[in-house]
Amino acid sequence: MNDEQIDDVLKTAAPAPNALNPEMLRQIAESMKPTLGPLRPLPPNWVMSWGLVVICAAVAVAGAALKGFYGIEKMDALERALIFSVLLALAWAAASGLVQEMIPGSRRIVSSGTLLLIVTAGMAGLFALLFRDYQTTHFFSAGIACLVTGLLFALLAAVPAWLVLRRGFAVNPVSAGMAAGTLPCFAGLGMLELHCPNFQAAHVLVWHVAVIPCSAAIAMLAVWIWRRR
Repeated sequence: MNDEQIDDVLKTAAPAPNALNPEMLRQIAESMKPTLGPLRPLPPNWVMSWGLVVICAAVAVAGAALKGFYGIEKMDALERALIFSVLLALAWAAASGLVQEMIPGSRRIVSSGTLLLIVTAGMAGLFALLFRDYQTTHFFSAGIACLVTGLLFALLAAVPAWLVLRRGFAVNPVSAGMAAGTLPCFAGLGMLELHCPNFQAAHVLVWHVAVIPCSAAIAMLAVWIWRRR
């Protein structure tokens, strides 16, 4: 008996594994048809990125309008130009990174962790360059108030930002969570720069900058809890 004959004997002896009834397959296909339909394509990446930046800017301006524009009124022209141009550039980078995280297959220039590091170091370096008042009056009381306020406005910006990206899909939830926490921090940080007149270097470098990593950490914690459940 050759190999072909052995194969024929085995095929004849073994029943077809898990044979499906054609009628059952037809019923399954018919039940799925009403739920199938064309998907509305996502807007271009640059449109969603600018939309996220506008959301952060609107939340920051609205918050400062409620509390007062004391910070920007105290700044000189150079401080205003540098701080808000850097905020805009970094917010655009964070928004682009978040959009890329929510669209599978998108090209990523830097990782979410690297972007968070760049944003934090960039704002800290800028503040260290501009603010030279080294007093520490009311360091903790004023600082904690600013940190809580910044995180609150970051949370307010996160809700409409999620609505913009709700049809996306995060292949790496942890990385997407970090990016999702990095972006809305610009709403909180922008609001603080518009409102807070405390230009002590220690206050700005510690408490204002802390909004960035704290916002990212909270978002990552939320993603971790969601995944555990």
